[in-house]
Amino acid sequence: MERYKEIERSLIKTFRKTIWRKFTKAVIEYELIQENDNIMVCISGGKDSFLLAKCIQELQRHAQIHFDARYVVMDPGYNEKNREFIERNAEILNIPIEIFESDIFEVVDRVGGGSPCYLCARMRRGFLYSKAKELGCNKIALGHHFDDVIETTLLSMFYGSEIKTMMPKLHSDNFKGIELIRPLYMVKEKAILHWRDSNDLMFLNCACRFTEKCSTDETSSKRQEVKELIEQLRKVNENVDLNIFTSMHNVNMDCILGYRTNGEKHSFLEKYDEE
Repeated sequence: MERYKEIERSLIKTFRKTIWRKFTKAVIEYELIQENDNIMVCISGGKDSFLLAKCIQELQRHAQIHFDARYVVMDPGYNEKNREFIERNAEILNIPIEIFESDIFEVVDRVGGGSPCYLCARMRRGFLYSKAKELGCNKIALGHHFDDVIETTLLSMFYGSEIKTMMPKLHSDNFKGIELIRPLYMVKEKAILHWRDSNDLMFLNCACRFTEKCSTDETSSKRQEVKELIEQLRKVNENVDLNIFTSMHNVNMDCILGYRTNGEKHSFLEKYDEE
């Protein structure tokens, strides 16, 4: 059996419970993929986006609905070694990638400033939406997973002073008719790491040319702090991450001091005397 077929088989067999069922549950529960969708699957070169691509491929084969998928890699200015690494992994996994170039790294390097990651992320998103429009895709699929959702939720509370989370899908504000979807929304990073290691795969971790220039490295970043905090809390309550996830589906509006919707603030006092 060819290696890519063994990897595909592992998704349906070995990782059926921890990855495949979680993936399909998110697709169904959040209505992420519909009949005749044309999805641009974004591949950065890391484990998450390559797993996403394989899951989308498997769904195309087994789902009762018909949809198309384009597997797109944006090269923001990778060095030759990293680009070849992505291409080699795509070949191993039998993913028909399409690569297009951008000058993001060059622009970010020229502009400078203390937040290259923020600028890079904003520019990436703009390039990806433009490419999706060019390809005639109505959806962009990203590889964010369960742990990304939990960490983002806590980051918003601890450092943003608001309760919000990473949504499973979003309409684009600037590109009408295009949605962003996150099909790995319910898949835990631990399962992705297990899938990677059990199939003896290696992926890019960070191909950013600015990492060494950043004033704060990954170990001291706010996201890493939250990741470590969650890991500590799991030692006391192994379901703490799932509880956080579930709480964002179960907001009790009777016990909220205030909320904001469509940019307008509301207080519990507005209806307090009506009871």
